[in-house]
Amino acid sequence: MTDRAASPAEHELPADTVEPQTDRLPAQGVVRVVFSGEVHIVEPGGVFTIGRDADLSVDTNHFLHRAFLQLSCSGGMWWLANVGSRLSATVSSASGAVQSWLSPGARLPLVFDDSTVVFSAGPTTYEVSLHLESAPYGVSARVHESASGEETILPVSFTASQKRLIVALAEPMLRREGVSVSELPSSAAAAERLGWSISKFNRKLDFVCEKLDRFGVPGLRGGPGRLATNRRARLVEYAVSSQLIGRMDLPLLEAGDADDG
Repeated sequence: MTDRAASPAEHELPADTVEPQTDRLPAQGVVRVVFSGEVHIVEPGGVFTIGRDADLSVDTNHFLHRAFLQLSCSGGMWWLANVGSRLSATVSSASGAVQSWLSPGARLPLVFDDSTVVFSAGPTTYEVSLHLESAPYGVSARVHESASGEETILPVSFTASQKRLIVALAEPMLRREGVSVSELPSSAAAAERLGWSISKFNRKLDFVCEKLDRFGVPGLRGGPGRLATNRRARLVEYAVSSQLIGRMDLPLLEAGDADDG
């Protein structure tokens, strides 16, 4: 593996991407939409919505749009569109190697057999899985390669205590059975779980969010000098969907805290 650090753009499939040559890419088969054990089958030619009052009603959460995401087939491709006005979603390949930030008004093509959609509304984070019967491209997301054919790695790393912070915030989502809704702990509750003071927790959370913001992860800052109010939800959304953390990291919560920054 090369030691060349890739820019965040190399790992993202941008929303509003240029539509491919669809005359060579006929859509085949259906899409299975899976949420919390509930399965919906979407046929080509139909339109399927996800939201508070939609074909897939994920929750009665009033922070969530009535219709937030829309799945449809157009020009021989399956597309996922954000039809909301405030919320964004993270769409990633099943391995987490390729990830896109889907902003309001944007849409992107589904090109992998399995994709994961993660989004937050208020304090709650949701995860929806999309399974294509036949993906338009024979793309494997297990290993991502640069244009030169060399493997690349993300240029961001965290100390043990910083990673413990992320795991503490994501703990309910990591411990759930299957795909479900998870209430994120408050900063005070997460700090108590780690045995930290709230000032120490907030200082480390500031640093983690600023580090990811510098590497191009959107949604962690509300503007110049002002951190986003929902940064905990966005941090968990990013960390889980990109596989920055996983269930194998839960033992970190029981580990002692090293003074590593």
